[in-house]
Amino acid sequence: MMERLLVLVRHGQSEWNLKNLFTGWKDPDLTEQGVSEAIAAGKQLKELGLEFDLAYTSVLTRAQHTLKLILEQLGTEDLPTTRDQALNERDYGDITGMNKDEARKEFGEEQVHIWRRSFDVPPPGGESLKMTAERTIPYFKENILPKVVEGQRVIVAAHGNSLRSLIMELEELTPEQILKRELGTGKPVIYRLDENGKVLSVKDLAD
Repeated sequence: MMERLLVLVRHGQSEWNLKNLFTGWKDPDLTEQGVSEAIAAGKQLKELGLEFDLAYTSVLTRAQHTLKLILEQLGTEDLPTTRDQALNERDYGDITGMNKDEARKEFGEEQVHIWRRSFDVPPPGGESLKMTAERTIPYFKENILPKVVEGQRVIVAAHGNSLRSLIMELEELTPEQILKRELGTGKPVIYRLDENGKVLSVKDLAD
């Protein structure tokens, strides 16, 4: 039986996660904790006996570093890997680099909450989750999903919002449902798909 395995993993804690900054397309690396989270993710996947044929990641360091550490644990550092900005984090525009608490003081608690947790309201100069999905989902459908359906085992290391977009598509969630979905840093989500690309099972290793 074909495996049709897809694993999504959010990068480990980044330096800007630690500082509580809006990161977006800026390119900080992992913290020591983030490195530990990525290594732990690799060990979890190895313990489950999972192996991969292909990897995808964004063009941002924190996601690429996470993937590298996971593949080292799996002993497959040379796995064919595609990097594409379609998988980048949501662009926070003018609030990129701002401390989230300072942003609340400047723009108000409610406005910052809307930017962070609404589906289709972008921060100034940035992307909403809806806009992020409009680049991630077509890329996924064209480049990643067909590989999984034909039996390739795929791991994707990316970001909270780019992965939320994919999860919304895979699990057929509403905008309201996906906004409530939390993704732990360095916590793999394991999908098994059928021949039509529909989800047969999902296991979130954060649970």
